[in-house]
Amino acid sequence: MRFGVLGTGHWAQAVHATALADHPSAELVGVWGRDVAKAKALGAEFEVPGYADVDALLADVDAVAIALPPDVQAPLALRAAEAGKHLLLEKPIALDVAGADRVVDAVRGAGVASVVFFTFRFQAATSTWLTQAARTRLAGGAGSWLSSLAGTPFAASPWRQERGALWDIGPHALSVLLPALGPVAAVQAGAGLMDTVHLVLTHESGTASTITLSHTVAPMSTGIEFYVHGDAGRLVLLPDVDAPVDAFRVAVDELGAAAMTGGTHPCDVAFGRDVVAVLAAAQRALSSGCREPVGG
Repeated sequence: MRFGVLGTGHWAQAVHATALADHPSAELVGVWGRDVAKAKALGAEFEVPGYADVDALLADVDAVAIALPPDVQAPLALRAAEAGKHLLLEKPIALDVAGADRVVDAVRGAGVASVVFFTFRFQAATSTWLTQAARTRLAGGAGSWLSSLAGTPFAASPWRQERGALWDIGPHALSVLLPALGPVAAVQAGAGLMDTVHLVLTHESGTASTITLSHTVAPMSTGIEFYVHGDAGRLVLLPDVDAPVDAFRVAVDELGAAAMTGGTHPCDVAFGRDVVAVLAAAQRALSSGCREPVGG
């Protein structure tokens, strides 16, 4: 499968392009970015062209891997799907439900395959954890991801500064709790210091889960943990945040398999849309102070 990378930032270089350049069954064909000079520089690093015209790149590939801010990604995903290209997207797929719906409709209308790169979902430990959870009568769950963006390559990201941990790492938390506990019917939310948020999710199954998220804790306070509990006890997941390239290679494989078989993937854009709907409900709950339903 011939891939084009859309994006020229740290994640595009360190994860998308790096994984594709070394992938045994995928070919990195070229790079496009909003800054042509950066696209050419990143392409040169991997010995592929840097494209000035996104449509020219689309004409040369079978699939695109997009590493751009969500509000930039969504319209480009529409454009690529309408051109018949398979999609490997970052999370969240959009910054509102309407934008996510448009991506879903475009993918379905074009009949292309899609995978959203929820990093933990492409790790063996998470697959094992979800299998164990599926064998358990669950009563609830929780997740906590406390981080500090200061001093990282993402510290100056405008959309992360504006949207905070809820929209950046919230999708990762939802990507493991939703398949374990089921769709979310309603969300309650409370704000902590700076961008810290606390969520209470009521799942359609009647179970509930809680999530705490922050990008602004003290460095010594950082950590990540998810768990579900039920009649078989407490099942803990400690995801690996240090091997995104390995996970991305798995995502490339699974997109290729979905494209070949014409099937759907558990982390396709429809699931990505469900995640956006929960995030949007959480954002409303933070503003209203009320329990907010998740739209259908």
